[in-house]
Amino acid sequence: MQYFLIIALQGYCVYHAIKNKSNYYWFFVIMLLPVLGSIIYLFTQVFNKKDLDVVQDEIVNVINPTKKIKDLQKQLDFADTFQNRVNLADALLEAGDYTYAIQEYEKAHNTNNDVGVLKKLIEGYYQIKNYEKIISSAEKIVDRSDFKGSRSQFLYGLALEEDQQSEKAEEHLRQIDQRYSNYKERYTLAQFLLKKGKTEDAKEILFEILTEAQHMSKPNRNKYRTVVHDVKKLVSSI
Repeated sequence: MQYFLIIALQGYCVYHAIKNKSNYYWFFVIMLLPVLGSIIYLFTQVFNKKDLDVVQDEIVNVINPTKKIKDLQKQLDFADTFQNRVNLADALLEAGDYTYAIQEYEKAHNTNNDVGVLKKLIEGYYQIKNYEKIISSAEKIVDRSDFKGSRSQFLYGLALEEDQQSEKAEEHLRQIDQRYSNYKERYTLAQFLLKKGKTEDAKEILFEILTEAQHMSKPNRNKYRTVVHDVKKLVSSI
């Protein structure tokens, strides 16, 4: 296995060198020093400083997820701007600290009636199951063209269902049924329709997902493997 990895690494470096018309001496470095030469080539010719900074930041965030939040909090303390507050709220939301994320988004929204922040608030409210807040927030932007078919509209539909407004919920949930996208949401929609006794409508969505799954790229097959498995399981149970 190690041998094949080295060959693959060399092959990529040679391919990159040919494609980018690198100086001829790089071919000698890559071939005569398979591992070291390839690594040197990657870090000097393939990756740039910006790439390395991004990789380094991602590694630090994985090892110490609170560091990013602390750094963004310091930025906000230094300059209390709308964007700095939103950046902190985004990091808190990503870390699963929904209560504090919502607090920061609400402060940001109070100073700037930004639609993007309102949509993130809807996401945060959904995570803590505050359906009343989802409904009141969504109704502020329900007539916007960029609301239709968005995740915010989908969450609005789910909140309406929780609020016993089933017909209105279905109207909004169906907007998420868009071909070659929204697989998890469409699976949830199918479950919703089954619960309402609309089996044929649910089947149509489920079979569409299975058909689309046959044409997915490899990255998307891996990304949506679980939901496709769940769709197959649900179809077999109907």
